[in-house]
Amino acid sequence: MFNRKRKGLGLVLVFFMYLMSLSAPFQSFATLPDEWRMFSGQDKQWNFALPVSGKVTVNDPGVVKVNGKVDDSFKLELNEPISFESASIGQTEMELKLFGSIPVKKWKVNVVPDLQVIPGGQTIGVKIKSDGILVVGHHLVTVDSNTKVSPGEEAQIMLGDIITKINNKPLNGVSEVGAIVEEAGKAGKPIKLTIVRNGKELVKQLTPALDAEDQAYRLGLYIRDSAAGVGTLTFYAPDQGVYGALGHVITDMDTQTPIPVGEGKIVHSNVTSISKSHNGVPGEKRAHFFKENKILGNIERNTDFGIFGKMAEQPHYGYTQEPVPVAFAEEVKKGPAKILTVVEGHKVEAFDIEVVHTAPQSAPATKGLVIKITDQRLLDKTGGIVQGMSGSPILQDGKLIGAVTHVFVNDPSSGYGCFIEWMLQDAGVMIKPQEEELQAG
Repeated sequence: MFNRKRKGLGLVLVFFMYLMSLSAPFQSFATLPDEWRMFSGQDKQWNFALPVSGKVTVNDPGVVKVNGKVDDSFKLELNEPISFESASIGQTEMELKLFGSIPVKKWKVNVVPDLQVIPGGQTIGVKIKSDGILVVGHHLVTVDSNTKVSPGEEAQIMLGDIITKINNKPLNGVSEVGAIVEEAGKAGKPIKLTIVRNGKELVKQLTPALDAEDQAYRLGLYIRDSAAGVGTLTFYAPDQGVYGALGHVITDMDTQTPIPVGEGKIVHSNVTSISKSHNGVPGEKRAHFFKENKILGNIERNTDFGIFGKMAEQPHYGYTQEPVPVAFAEEVKKGPAKILTVVEGHKVEAFDIEVVHTAPQSAPATKGLVIKITDQRLLDKTGGIVQGMSGSPILQDGKLIGAVTHVFVNDPSSGYGCFIEWMLQDAGVMIKPQEEELQAG
C-alpha cells in the first residue's frame, strides 16, 4: 500500500513537472544562456512567475549578489523577480534547484570591467597604403607587330598576390618598381619577385619584356599600393585612445581581396550630395576630404569588422560628447533602434530603424543583425542605406549595439549590421574569450 502511494505521488510529480515545462515561464527559463556576461556595475533580472520555491547556489559569492545580498546559497520564491548584480570582476558558477533539491539550471557568470565609448557617425576619409604592392591585373606587352606577352602571367603571378621584395630588397611603393624593371631589362637579367599569397611566401622569377610602342620594359602586371574612399566612424574609446570604423574589411576594387595594411590615416570628410539607392542600384554618399593636414587617426588593422587604429583626441562634429555603455551580442533584441550618420555636410543625426533579426553568435561573425530603415526623412533623402554609410553606429536602449555594414541591393531600406562586441575586440578594448580564460588560469 505504501509503495502504491509513493508510486502515485511520483506520477503526480512527473505530471506536474511536465505541465510546468509547457508553460511560458518555464519555456522562457529553458532558453536562458549557459553563460552570462556582465559589465561591472551591471545587473540582470529573472522573472519566472513560477508558483514554486527554489534555491540558488553561488560558487564565488564575491562576484555576484543575489537580491542585493552576498552569500553562497539563497532560498527564493520563483513567483517574484530575482535580481543578480555584479559585485566584483571575476568568474563564478551558479545553480538553481526547484524546491531546493531538483537541479534545473547551471550557468557561468563572467563579470568584466565596465566599458563605455563615444559613438561616432561622422563621415571620414580613408587613405590606406598596402603592406607591399598588390597585383590587380595582367597586362599584355606588345613586343613586335605579331607578338604580345605578359611576363607576369607566364611566371604564374596571380591577381591578389602581394609583392613584398624585388631581388630580395623590400619595396616602399610602386614608384620604386619602374627603375628596377628598366635596369634589369636593359641588362637582360631576370627579376626575382618575393610574393605573399594566402599567407604563404613564394618566390617567382621573370624577365621584363620591351614594349615596342613606348620602348620601355614591362612586367606585364597591373599593380597598386594604395586606396582611398569614404566611410563612417563607429566609435572612439577615450580611455584607450583608439577608434573603430566601417564595420567591414576594405578590399581592393579589382581583386576583391583584403588590403594588408602598411600604413594609413583617416581624415575629416564633408558630404556634398547623395545618390539615392533604388531597388537593384545601391546609392552612395558623395564627399570630399577636408582639413587633410589634420589627421584624426592612423590605420593599424584592416579586419572583417572594419579598420582600427590610434586616435589621440575626440573627433569633432559628433552627435554626443558623452560616452555610452556597450551591449554584448546576446543583449541585442528585435525592436526599435537608431543609427547615427551624416546626410549633409558634417552634421551627425539620429535616424529611426528597426532591428528585425538577430543571429545568435558566440564567436565573431559578420552579418549578426538585419536592420530596416523606418525613418521617412532618411528614406526620402537617401532611399535607404547607401555606400559610405557603413560603420554608422547602431544604438538601442541607450547602448551601442552594432554598426551598419551592408545594404540589401534589392531592398535598400534594409541591410546587415555587425555586433559592436566584435569591433571592440578587434580594436583591443574588449578582451576576447580565449584571453579571459588565459587570465583566469
